[in-house]
Amino acid sequence: MDAHGGIEIERKFDVDDLAPLPRLNDLPGVQAIAEPVTFDLEAVYFDTKDLVLSSAHITLRRRTGGDDAGWHLKLPEVAGRRREIHAPLRTNVQGEADAVPESLEQLVRVYVRDTPLVPVARICTTRVVYALIGAGGETLAVLCDDRVRADRLIYEPASVAWREWEIELVDGPEDVLDAGQSLLASGGILLSLHASKLTRALGDRSPIAHASKQRRPTPGGPAGNVLLAGLSEQIDVLHRQDPQVRQHTDGSVHLTRVATRRLRSVLATYRSLVDPTVVQHLRTEIGWLATMLGKSRDEQVLQRRLAGLLDRESPDLLLGPIRARLETRSETDTDTAEHALVTALNSHRYFRLLDALDALAATPPLTAAANQDARVVVPGLINKEWKKLRRAVRLAAKTVPGPERDLALHAARKRAKRLRYAAETAHPLSRKRAARVRRFAQKLQTVLGDQHDSVIARDRLLRRGGVDAYLRGENTFSYGRLHALEQQKAADAEARFWKAWSRRP
Repeated sequence: MDAHGGIEIERKFDVDDLAPLPRLNDLPGVQAIAEPVTFDLEAVYFDTKDLVLSSAHITLRRRTGGDDAGWHLKLPEVAGRRREIHAPLRTNVQGEADAVPESLEQLVRVYVRDTPLVPVARICTTRVVYALIGAGGETLAVLCDDRVRADRLIYEPASVAWREWEIELVDGPEDVLDAGQSLLASGGILLSLHASKLTRALGDRSPIAHASKQRRPTPGGPAGNVLLAGLSEQIDVLHRQDPQVRQHTDGSVHLTRVATRRLRSVLATYRSLVDPTVVQHLRTEIGWLATMLGKSRDEQVLQRRLAGLLDRESPDLLLGPIRARLETRSETDTDTAEHALVTALNSHRYFRLLDALDALAATPPLTAAANQDARVVVPGLINKEWKKLRRAVRLAAKTVPGPERDLALHAARKRAKRLRYAAETAHPLSRKRAARVRRFAQKLQTVLGDQHDSVIARDRLLRRGGVDAYLRGENTFSYGRLHALEQQKAADAEARFWKAWSRRP
């Protein structure tokens, strides 16, 4: 990815054409003001025709002129901060400006999906930059005096002109911004009413961000609010993590996979509160996404587990090229899984899933049961999950040790996980009880997760390790030894599970 950038921290102010500059030397820590530098800037802003990026407070532009010409993507973070990511300008063989770089387009794909990005505004700015210099010669911040002309390129074309000031941090503390804002306020100059130049350029066509009504679950509120709060939280996780997965950020696949699991579990637990056809479709599609994420995540977990096994073994007991064989196999499988995941994230199927989840959060097709008192409905639904867990554990206890027992324990783990997620959604209704159930279910999930990881590791050591080594004529002793160690780990994990189960609340 050819993108780079950093965190942008700035404040904008509306000023009239004749407003004089404030005495910037009066700001704390400012020792001097550098000679002003003037730039002529032109920026073309890109969005979908229905302004999806603007609705999400995201700006994507191609700028020419100045010392930061190129593609700029600004993503919102906490209040007053935006993460700014850059990519270089390129031209095609005809000398025309390039399309949106793939490196940036991937970062907004979760919002635009398969809708094309088009120019929506052109903004020309004459900018005079005043650098605020600190005692050590460092640039604390810059004040930009901008005279702007903007043309809206979509809907009914329109033009508007204005003047504004921006104070942007460079190497100084945020106190500089606070002091600058106070200094300007003393002269009657207030923060801009517009979040960005693009918002002002779009005028009456700019999306007005209506924060969706927070359906907060409360003991006296409807049961549907418990469901919707749980769904909205996980949908937000998907939106935040999608760009991270595409950039291969550590932990992003795991967080996204957990979100899909939580979504499926919440929909299963609260299925009586939603149109059953919607639940069925969404659980199927979320399951597909979870599978694609799981292939990548499981390989990462397996790779670390096998590497740990090898590192703990005495070199004298590692006969043949076992480490190289296992690492090569893991790398190949990881590459295959990551390629399949990226392909899935760029598919129409994934985009339609996101559309369906957004629609569910915005206009949920709730049943009459969703309007009933949460204190009555939710405990009953969680008790059902308890019963399903008990049945799964009883079945595992009756199953003969071996592959069938492993499958039964894995089924019990999934039931424990669903109980845990259900308890978490009920936390606002009964904190102590919900926390107790959550802790117990999470303990079962963790112990049985270790047991299941051992099953997966043994399968790799036997089928894709020892058998392949045997067919190559290589020594298979180490594969068998590691397999036996994993078998013992699985037995220990199962013993811990039964002990924990005997102490269930």
